[in-house]
Amino acid sequence: MSSLIASARFSVLDRSRTREGQDGPQALRDTVRLAQEVEALGYHRFWVSEHHGVPGVAGSAPTVLAAAVAAATRTIRVGTGGVMLPNHQPLVVAEQFGVLESLFPGRIDMGLGRSVGFTDGIRRALGRDKEDAGDFAAQLEELLGWFDGTQSAHPRVRARPSEGLRVPPYVLATGEGAEIAAAAGLPLVIGDLKGRSKVVAAVERYRAAFRPSAWAEEPYVVVAGTVAVAESEEEAARLLIPEAWSLAYSRTKGDFPPLTPPERIAGLAMTPKQRELYEAGLRGHVHGTEEQVRDALEVAVKETGADEVLVTTSTYDRSALVDSYRRLARVAGLAGADEPH
Repeated sequence: MSSLIASARFSVLDRSRTREGQDGPQALRDTVRLAQEVEALGYHRFWVSEHHGVPGVAGSAPTVLAAAVAAATRTIRVGTGGVMLPNHQPLVVAEQFGVLESLFPGRIDMGLGRSVGFTDGIRRALGRDKEDAGDFAAQLEELLGWFDGTQSAHPRVRARPSEGLRVPPYVLATGEGAEIAAAAGLPLVIGDLKGRSKVVAAVERYRAAFRPSAWAEEPYVVVAGTVAVAESEEEAARLLIPEAWSLAYSRTKGDFPPLTPPERIAGLAMTPKQRELYEAGLRGHVHGTEEQVRDALEVAVKETGADEVLVTTSTYDRSALVDSYRRLARVAGLAGADEPH
């Protein structure tokens, strides 16, 4: 294991993707079980995501799911990657994380994003529109103010039980996210590993503009992306196929399908555009044998200066996914990597 890899933390984000032949409730139960499995392997944190009305993704209420994950685990940090702040009132978000931190003290992370709704219909159902993402910086300031008692948007209103609690906030970078994180003095979560040049440029801007805050004295960078590890490079590449096809299908049909077995995808008739998107979705990810992934991650950590790698892999074969995380744990030298599970 390289000293660069050893210096970085390794964590997991699960999107609660549904699989062909399974329903949303099963996907959510699988997420909780995966958290238990990666905790045993020694990963640092486990995060869940927020998607509203998206076929193929079951995780619509991340703070509720985070509570289930925290209750089913003992030591791993638990949080959101992330709560999409423009979809919610900051007070409600503060209250939810205050409850989580009260129930599971010292284990909760508050990952926050600035995306709003997947479609116009979903945005209307949420009572939001695209322009709400532009208010993210102000929403973030208000949210943090509910915890430290400095918010002034709503005089004489206080967040219970949040005020006085410290729930570490993280900003998920999309668009201006890196600049907002730097100005607020917060840790940055940015992806993905395949878009390396854009990530490196954003990280450099973030570090240069970072202003120390009560939440973080120094910049902290979490780089997110897909990492697939298997006995052979070919087997690792197979793990990438279901998500690549789902993304290609969604961008041409407007519908995000459940994960499909890779052997079925190989025989599908694709339009030229779908084929182009599908093949693009297979390229650039960190994948291969343990030795190949070790070398690729060493380069990624060196280029990005990442303090932490947040792995976001999705695939149809759940046992192969868990095996990939087990092999990655060995690459990263995690405490539970070689213990029987």
